[in-house]
Amino acid sequence: MNFIQNLFSINHEIIYFVYGLVFFVLGLAIALQSRHSSRLDLARNLTWLAAFGFLHGFNEWGDLFIPIQAVYLSPEIIVVLNYLHLLLLAASFACLFEFGVALLESLQPRKWMHILSAGLLVVWCIIVFIPLRLRISNFTTWFNTSGALARYFIGLPGGLLAAYALRKHTLQRIAPFDVPQIVRALQAAGITMALYALAAGLIVAPVNFFPGNWLNTDTFTRYLLVPPQLIRALLGLVIAVTTIRVLEIFDVETSRQIDSMKQQQILADERERIARELHDGTIQKVYTAGLLVKSAQNLAELETPLAGRLATAVGVLDDAIGDLRQNLSELHAPVQSREPFKSKLEKLVTDPRFSSLVDVALDLDLPGSDILVAERCAHVLAIIQETMANIVRHSRARHIMVTASRPGERLHLAIQDDGIGIPMDVIEGHGLRNMRDRAALLHGHLVVEKKEKGTTVILDIPWKAEQ
Repeated sequence: MNFIQNLFSINHEIIYFVYGLVFFVLGLAIALQSRHSSRLDLARNLTWLAAFGFLHGFNEWGDLFIPIQAVYLSPEIIVVLNYLHLLLLAASFACLFEFGVALLESLQPRKWMHILSAGLLVVWCIIVFIPLRLRISNFTTWFNTSGALARYFIGLPGGLLAAYALRKHTLQRIAPFDVPQIVRALQAAGITMALYALAAGLIVAPVNFFPGNWLNTDTFTRYLLVPPQLIRALLGLVIAVTTIRVLEIFDVETSRQIDSMKQQQILADERERIARELHDGTIQKVYTAGLLVKSAQNLAELETPLAGRLATAVGVLDDAIGDLRQNLSELHAPVQSREPFKSKLEKLVTDPRFSSLVDVALDLDLPGSDILVAERCAHVLAIIQETMANIVRHSRARHIMVTASRPGERLHLAIQDDGIGIPMDVIEGHGLRNMRDRAALLHGHLVVEKKEKGTTVILDIPWKAEQ
């Protein structure tokens, strides 16, 4: 028994370092995987958990480094460092509290709840730094009491609230994604967070009031032989590992958005194919048949049954052509509007399907009122959409720059990304071939500039159809 206690006593610096490192890694992992463009509420709210990880990690490192610095620094500076140490503890718990509040607020808006975390922190600061500091003269006693109050009134309720909110948010917002492994990781994180709230919120430094005079770091170590910092570090490790596992939800979100874009592109391509077949094939054949029937009608004698039937056939064929043109118009309905091309281009490239995954910047030197012919506009927008989808899916780009200008009677477009680029020996797929075909139909040309980093797609076409 003494051997175990001595082992932990000798290595308490390592325990404090690992304890702080666990939470620092938690904050760093979330920060590096930050998805501000994600439409998941969890993405925005994880910022508070990252802040908790950073602040709590620094606080625990304070337990390690402040005693070391006391050998070299003046007592006044050490006092200031201890004040900062306490503030980090309380502020970290306030961030954890706010994490729970933010998750609940995303499910059922309750703006007043946001006041709680900041309010508890402000009240704690006022109490411990004014009346409590004036009343307790011994600095160590005051320091332990202030830390205990932070754990009791901010850390404990904040951790339990975060655990409850995480579980509720998981069931309502994440479970519908049908990703059971991530749901299990979130549930494990919630349970561990509740256990951590109890370990960090109830086990305090020895104080002279209940429950700290009964349950504290000394009594815990005496009866269980291990310091509570080790238990907290292990719980923090589980929270960090499960949270890192949970970050995969953003990859799932991205993949599903890309799949949705591909499905929409497939539908758009199919509509375009059918429209072309109707216009270039079926309508022309029916029109030709109508001409043949009319020529036969001219040869038939008037006021005969044959002439009447031929006239009826001509009417039916004219009706068929009208129906086909109506169907063709309906297939092109999404682009048959008098909206200026500049507005359509802005809507497309700033669509959340793209802007939620990469940062899109626009540099448009186009007249705000110019309208591009519907058929040409459909081809141009399809080329841009295919380019943007390819960038999002393959390039790992963070930024896209879309420039457009109208020099004379031509339209010049350039889409540049900062991704990994296209390999020089890559074989062009269906999407790129389809883009080139569209450019050819517009009597223009499409150039793909391959670089070591990033790719630029340039489209140059006449503004009006060539006669």
